Amino acid sequence: MTLNYKSFTLGVEEEYMVLDPTTRELKSHEQKIVQEGQKVIKDKVKAEMHQAVVEVGTDICANVDEAHADVSTLRKTISDIAGSLGLAMGASGTHPFSHWESQLITDHIRYNEIVNELQEAARSNLIFGLHVHVGMESREMANHIANSTRYFLPHVFALSTNSPFWEGRKTGYKSFRTKVFDKFPRTGIPDAFESIEAYDNYVKLLIKTNCIDNAKKIWWDLRVHPFFNTVEFRICDIPMTVDETIALAALFQALCARIYMLRSKNLNFIQYSRALLNENKWRASRYGVDGYLIDFGKEEEVNTRALIYELLDFIDPVLDHLGSRHRVAYVHKILENGTGGDRQLAVFEQTKNLSSVVEYIQNQFLAGV
Repeated sequence: MTLNYKSFTLGVEEEYMVLDPTTRELKSHEQKIVQEGQKVIKDKVKAEMHQAVVEVGTDICANVDEAHADVSTLRKTISDIAGSLGLAMGASGTHPFSHWESQLITDHIRYNEIVNELQEAARSNLIFGLHVHVGMESREMANHIANSTRYFLPHVFALSTNSPFWEGRKTGYKSFRTKVFDKFPRTGIPDAFESIEAYDNYVKLLIKTNCIDNAKKIWWDLRVHPFFNTVEFRICDIPMTVDETIALAALFQALCARIYMLRSKNLNFIQYSRALLNENKWRASRYGVDGYLIDFGKEEEVNTRALIYELLDFIDPVLDHLGSRHRVAYVHKILENGTGGDRQLAVFEQTKNLSSVVEYIQNQFLAGV
């Protein structure tokens, strides 16, 4: 089996918050940012369920440097358009103090259906995430890689934690976003599927029994994408800066390539149950990089930072093939300076003021661009 690292293309989707630069509240932009954005970047910008959210997506990128350039351009373009409309942008998994009850829902058939079905769970789902697609040579390989990369989801998620506040309260979590999203059905870390046929049969059964009308209503933390040959990683909070986003995208890409490399040698990564993996996800949401995760091999708690260094060692053999070593290196900066959640909390400790926290989020939006 010759290893083709070129198949591991990247697509990055980010969800941004629209802010009133004076009150720092979330602000409905009546889709004006999307309308203006589509004149410049076409379908790379779209509306989300809440009108205070703007979603962007990159092209299919051959490597992390292309993804970095694309995300940087998207942030700059959207920020400029928002500015011209008297608005500002920010990237945080939750808004520190705006209440969801006062936010308008986008009038669109898909969102109307979701709100009609999920009611308050949908209306209160005012959160902002990062989705990373990694290209695959086949859906069979995608299923194999999705099964094996599940183990590492909490480790990467810990690095992304960026939502410590909710509706004006300090939640005690580094990522409260995931707690808000848990109200949805079909969320969290999925089970492993023994084959791509088993996964497809699961989807068909849900459609046949009117649980869902299409596979996009499976909102797991990672999934084999229903329409593209990608594994889609959905667990992360939206990071505050571009460099953080690209470091996480590079980690996901490298994990896929490393599992692929093991597979080529007839080796596999051990599979753990969803019940165990969710213990680590909970710890990551609560403590970010400053807690302990369970090392299931050793059956003991291990410092999360130590496990992240182990993860970096694990993916090291593929970084030069992917050309991503310099982007993955930014993980050390995250560990040094804290995640977005850590930095939000530090600003709050200094100022005791949530408006200052939002001002900081807003100022960080184009950091490094």
